[in-house]
Amino acid sequence: MTSAPSPAPVLTLAELVPHLPPRGALLGLDLGTKTIGVAGCDPDRRLATVIETVRRTKFTADAERLVFLANERKAVAFVLGLPLNMDGSEGPRAQASRAFARNFARLSGRPIALWDERLSTAAVERALISADMSRSKRAAVIDQHAAAFILEGALDFLTRVAGQAAGDEA
Repeated sequence: MTSAPSPAPVLTLAELVPHLPPRGALLGLDLGTKTIGVAGCDPDRRLATVIETVRRTKFTADAERLVFLANERKAVAFVLGLPLNMDGSEGPRAQASRAFARNFARLSGRPIALWDERLSTAAVERALISADMSRSKRAAVIDQHAAAFILEGALDFLTRVAGQAAGDEA
């Protein structure tokens, strides 16, 4: 009898850093109730770009699509936005994101880092409005842009950590 594969770890981004290879793309995810925004970065982790918005159907189908996108881009990990309350506490949406991460970790084969996404959608909405994008066009792309915003924050964090490590070695 074969045992089920052990789930990939679900960690904070700080906890994930020692487990990340020096190079390799990451996928950023903005989990909503109806859609999942997806963004990716280059293997050197310098630039986040939008990929697509996945319309949520069934968990398994959603997970398969995300794994397909990760395989296509040779991603080494996922960064999942964690929607904390403004005071840093966790409400129902954050709990739902953690549950998604635990379930997805069983299928993804890649570590999942949770990243504070407070105000990401609001910041992206402001940027899209300032770009004079219509409401209907914003609705079509907001989730993938929020995923890119989440991933950019994570990439900035990784750059700071790498800079601190380089300073410690000097």
